[in-house]
Amino acid sequence: MTDITVPQLGESVSEATVGSWQVSEGDSVKKDDVLVELETDKVSVEVRAEEDGVITAITAKEGDTVDIGAKLAEMEAGASAGGSKKEAKAEKKDEGGKSEDKPAPKSDDKASGGDLVEAKVPVMGESVSEGTVGSWLVQPGDTVKQDQALMEIETDKVAVEVPSPVSGVLEEQLVAEGDTVSPDQAVAKIREGASGGGKSESKSESKSEAKSEEKKSSGDVKAMPSAQRIAAEKNVDLSKVEGTGKDGRVTKGDALKAIEKGGSAPAPKADAKPRETGEREERVKMTRLRQTIARRLKEAQNSAAMLTTYNEADMSAIMSLRKQVQDDFVAKHGVKLGFMSFFVKACVQALQELPAVNAEIDGTDIIYKNYYDVGVAVGTDRGLVVPVVRDCDQKSLAEIEKSIMDLGKRARDGQLGLNEMQGATFTISNGGVYGSLMSSPILNAPQSGILGMHKIQERPMAIGGEVKIRPMMYLALSYDHRIVDGKEAVTFLVRVKESLENPQRMLLEI
Repeated sequence: MTDITVPQLGESVSEATVGSWQVSEGDSVKKDDVLVELETDKVSVEVRAEEDGVITAITAKEGDTVDIGAKLAEMEAGASAGGSKKEAKAEKKDEGGKSEDKPAPKSDDKASGGDLVEAKVPVMGESVSEGTVGSWLVQPGDTVKQDQALMEIETDKVAVEVPSPVSGVLEEQLVAEGDTVSPDQAVAKIREGASGGGKSESKSESKSEAKSEEKKSSGDVKAMPSAQRIAAEKNVDLSKVEGTGKDGRVTKGDALKAIEKGGSAPAPKADAKPRETGEREERVKMTRLRQTIARRLKEAQNSAAMLTTYNEADMSAIMSLRKQVQDDFVAKHGVKLGFMSFFVKACVQALQELPAVNAEIDGTDIIYKNYYDVGVAVGTDRGLVVPVVRDCDQKSLAEIEKSIMDLGKRARDGQLGLNEMQGATFTISNGGVYGSLMSSPILNAPQSGILGMHKIQERPMAIGGEVKIRPMMYLALSYDHRIVDGKEAVTFLVRVKESLENPQRMLLEI
């Protein structure tokens, strides 16, 4: 008996949520067949069979939280089940005549067809690591031809069709519309060479035609479902949006870019009928990724002794310096001098003085990091991601600005790799770009510190016995009190304040 266990999930990732099982107890599997999908707060991980055999027991249910090395299932290597339980049920159902519309293939289907072949998600573009299942164009029992489109997948960039690898009958859909999928993930099983008992690709063609007609009737615009939803919510005229998807389809990313550029539908005429608002509430199931993020954020609050200390910084000196050197800086480096590079440098100097804020707890040990990889929180349409700027102690202000600009752009385009979001020793979150005046950031476990930047706002300040107006920013440091003492946390924030108010300290490294 062989145990199927949770594999390594990436640096600093210690657990995952069991997603969807692709097999059931009693199913025969072949080497490299996808058994189950695991969700972490970063990526989806497929667990595949390491050899041929039969699944004898499933010990982890969908939705369970599992640690690395935990047992997911048991498999008898080299055994044959003589047809899986699912196939046996399908055969019984066929004999009873209860499943005439979508007959499941029987265990003896090989007499009229070949082996089961998996249809997999193709490469969706450089650095595109996931997409959302759009529309299925065929259903189980349909006859398909080789290279016929089975389904559509939406990414932030393009719409991708999954072709059938062989001619035969679609036996099983492994994912549902709305699921998140990644390249090379199996999405369907095709019985090669089999006949669908009178069904043909005409059904999928008619479905495609129906969808096409539906799109035409909604403005003669080819658009993915997600783009249509955004257009309806934000009042965007898709006829004015250039589509980058297949055959010119408007994708979700195209619609979002149109909103950023101010592309909205024309105002309704005076005699136009008011649009129906529909139901007042909409219930949408959270994605597994969002559920995992929510759970991990709550666990960070529950497991760490999290405390936040506050201060404020006068941004006059940095704003004056940026104004003086901006033109020369752009001319030499090709990038603007922003505030974030100053914050990164200020934090690095403070971390070097107070190493506990750059450390983490591992069981009963404290791991002190002698390198400074800073995570920079970036908001995207899919949620908050934290790409990492490496070796910030060795980078100049220009190099940091270039890194942040590149990572931020690729984060919004969905082009970041997993390795670019792992291993940060400290995080900076800039809620000020959204207008936040004050907040208490949540730790990004297992880090022991996170700095929150906020909106720069002019306020009256008492300076030398006089009231003067100064551009002020509130700073918030959330820290793990199990490893960072209050004195260290306050000192850290004071050092950051001093560096920001006297930027020459960073240049002279004092």
